Amino acid sequence: MKRLAIISSHPIQYYAPWFRYLTRETDIELKVFYLWDFGVTEQIDSGFEQAIKWDIPLLEGYSYEFVPNTSRNPGTSHFWGLQNPTLLSQVKAFSPAAVLMMNYNYASLYRFIWQWPKQATPLLFRGDSHRLSSSFGLAASLKERLRRQWISGIYRQFSGLLFVGKANARYFSDHGVSPERLFFSPHSIDNQRFFAQRAIARAQAKAWKAELGIPSHHRVILFAGKFSTKKRPLDLLKAFVAAELPNVSLLFVGAGPLDADLKAAAAPYNNIYLAPFQNQSYMPRTYAAGDVFVLPSYGNGETWGLAVNEAMCLGCSIIASDHVGCVEDLVQRDRNGLVFPAGDIPALTAAIKKTLSNSQRLEEWGNHSQEIIRSYSYAQMTVGLQQALEASKPSSELLVAASRSSIQPY
Repeated sequence: MKRLAIISSHPIQYYAPWFRYLTRETDIELKVFYLWDFGVTEQIDSGFEQAIKWDIPLLEGYSYEFVPNTSRNPGTSHFWGLQNPTLLSQVKAFSPAAVLMMNYNYASLYRFIWQWPKQATPLLFRGDSHRLSSSFGLAASLKERLRRQWISGIYRQFSGLLFVGKANARYFSDHGVSPERLFFSPHSIDNQRFFAQRAIARAQAKAWKAELGIPSHHRVILFAGKFSTKKRPLDLLKAFVAAELPNVSLLFVGAGPLDADLKAAAAPYNNIYLAPFQNQSYMPRTYAAGDVFVLPSYGNGETWGLAVNEAMCLGCSIIASDHVGCVEDLVQRDRNGLVFPAGDIPALTAAIKKTLSNSQRLEEWGNHSQEIIRSYSYAQMTVGLQQALEASKPSSELLVAASRSSIQPY
């Protein structure tokens, strides 16, 4: 049995089911080291601007331990938000054969990378960054070139890097990671939870839409997530108004800094609706309420867009901007959705019109979404992890050397 330590910033609703899958379906002896307790205790989420505690189990079915965080302002929004002085000693006590890191750009994690005996016990990294809204061209600033060199140096510390999709693979390659160190581990959600709830979610969605006042004969365009500048919900509202579609409603579900702006912009229209933040147990119902899911994000901040995975499980067609990390992998143009240039409201308007112009095709696109998303599963994530573990095995000589050395906690 292989011992694998996983270091993650905090319990995350998308990863906890994968950890359970690894424990149940593989020969990996797993322990997850969490650096913060967000998600399992009620705390303010800056993006939603309200207190959040996820209502699905995040700590069941796998081994874990929390590493005390001494930061005065704990969190993942800034470099000093994760300060965990005992991280090295706690991971060392587990005696793993390898360590998988899910983050690196925090104080504790840099210390860990520099001090961990990488030659004897390899480090792996799984990331999702991309450069869809910019490039490393000759015109890049000195600051950007220095930043690129720094990140490339960080990636050299890892024996293997797990990439989640095509844009992320290019990002790693642009930072000097050779193909033999790259392993495909696609971004996935708990597909089975969403598939299993499809029938009941559709019945719940029908009742919920009636509560919201959405006419039963209307098609629904759905946005679900943080009402933030990065996600550009106001672009969607403007495009929807410009499209002037009969028998179609627009539903925004979520919360965030643009909440008041959205409500003000929606006020003149009787076919635009806003619903509050929905916790995890209500998300199947949320996506079942939509026929088309739209993610108009702008910039490099939308590294993937796991809401797209969730919407596809419930049979939504997809419209997404070309800055959304998953579009090359999940949005097949004219098969399950459309992609438009980020920030281009007329192009988004045209995409909305085309998607809603043919009811039969809309149903077919939704069915294709469900077919496509089946391949983006925890099983496929695990294949990449196992390949990276196999390729990163240290030599017996290095293991002997490691057994003779000692690591002092910082």
